[in-house]
Amino acid sequence: MQHSSIHWFRKGLRLHDNPALLAAATDCRRLHPLFILDPSRSQAGANAQRFLLDALRDLDGSLREMGSRLFVVRGCPEEVFPRLFHAWGTTRLTFEVDTEPPARRRDAAVAELAARHGVEVIREVSHTLYDTERVLALNDGKAPLTYKRLQSLLASLGPPEKPAPALTREHLRGCRTPCQVSHDANYGVPTLEELGQDSTEVGPHLYPGGETAALARLDAVMERTAWVCGFKKPETEPNSLSPSTTVLSPYLKFGCQSVRTFWWRLDEVYQGREHSRPPVSLHGQLLWREFFYTAGAGIPNFDRMVGNPVCLQVDWDNNPQHLCAWREGRTGYPFIDAIMTQLRTEGWIHHLARHAVACFLTRGDLWVSWEEGLKVFEELLLDADWSLNAGNWLWLSGSAFFHRYFHVYSPVAFGKKTDRDGAYIRKYLPVLKDFPAEYIYEPWKAPRAVQERAGCLVGTHYPRPIVEHGAASKRNMGRMKAARTQKGNESPKRHRAPPAALPPSPRLPSSPPGTKQEPPAGPSMAESPRKKPKIEQC
Repeated sequence: MQHSSIHWFRKGLRLHDNPALLAAATDCRRLHPLFILDPSRSQAGANAQRFLLDALRDLDGSLREMGSRLFVVRGCPEEVFPRLFHAWGTTRLTFEVDTEPPARRRDAAVAELAARHGVEVIREVSHTLYDTERVLALNDGKAPLTYKRLQSLLASLGPPEKPAPALTREHLRGCRTPCQVSHDANYGVPTLEELGQDSTEVGPHLYPGGETAALARLDAVMERTAWVCGFKKPETEPNSLSPSTTVLSPYLKFGCQSVRTFWWRLDEVYQGREHSRPPVSLHGQLLWREFFYTAGAGIPNFDRMVGNPVCLQVDWDNNPQHLCAWREGRTGYPFIDAIMTQLRTEGWIHHLARHAVACFLTRGDLWVSWEEGLKVFEELLLDADWSLNAGNWLWLSGSAFFHRYFHVYSPVAFGKKTDRDGAYIRKYLPVLKDFPAEYIYEPWKAPRAVQERAGCLVGTHYPRPIVEHGAASKRNMGRMKAARTQKGNESPKRHRAPPAALPPSPRLPSSPPGTKQEPPAGPSMAESPRKKPKIEQC
């Protein structure tokens, strides 16, 4: 039987290593490659939506080269598919497995619709290195809660599968995609404005979306053999003026880049050479991705505090003013504000920069719920991957996986370790660009004459710190210790008023000088020592 197939793109916006797409083209006389823009699901801001539209245009261009086209339809999948099944005479629907709980519910509903319409459904795993359901089954249906436990489970499965062949014209021999002259008007990729976004809000186009850009970036990374072999993620710089990591995460998030292709390209580079090892190597970073995908699939309510069985129940403050200042880069701490400015304008920040601002918002300084930070990242990050975003916010807030809550990122000392002159701050906060290096991280300490020469008066042109870091972090450590002591008791009351704010001083004391680095994001179930912990600043 020759099928009339729909391949439903969601993530997996690529032609390489796409087994579900190959299944759609097998024994197929008519193929409709489909992407559904569901406005009810996306929380992404302008930068991320631009990336998605780039990826869709690139995908459509690649399909055109093979005599096919991409059909972009707007609406809820459960409402769209019955109409398309009928209009296109569909007999087969293929798509890539999505591990996120809301996506699983959506896919189950669509599969039920397909069955009622006599449409065969084929699902293929290719967004993760391993079949997440199989990993969970190996662990008695539970998510592994440590990196080592995940490694043990994966060792029993062997290496990840090799990538599937890329779609070629040969795969589409005898298969056509019906296109009308009105295709672009009816099924074309929309503009940002058509999605309700203001194109003036997007930042510089540093990371164009799409498979073509992804493969070019991967090739460029793989050419740096010594760098790839020596890569240790904790040793990269959070505030370098050009990225000190691969910036492949947005392409992996949207599936423009296959994670299995990335894994095996790395394996080729590693062969016969000395190289770093997990968890800090590039292979190790892909296993961290696998860890959080597995956790997100296996832990109920993974992206929230209440009802999440691994999450510490914390009585966070409800402080919209502090949250807004953090989001807009107006905390009065230049390192934090520069990071948040880069995030808003470019859509990407280094993972250690993410650690610093997440710690500052939650257990370090502002005591605002990690759920609020998660929402901001979901909107602003190009690579706002649901499982990784939730997992890392749980980690950095001290709510799950990581329990050494007395390790706090200093909003002053941490940035100085790799950028003492403050070049990063000067780039993203030009209002401070003329401050001497000795005051660039703490401009409130500069004498009035220095501020005047710099053309920036603290409290007028740039805000004073909204909290005093030393006092806030000490207070919050006590609150975190209390929350851990009460673990297992009834859930805390939500949305209580914050404690009285500490009035900032024009000459705040320096942060403690400690520079001990917090481990890379990922699970560690070690408990805190029995003796009273001391805040360790990095």
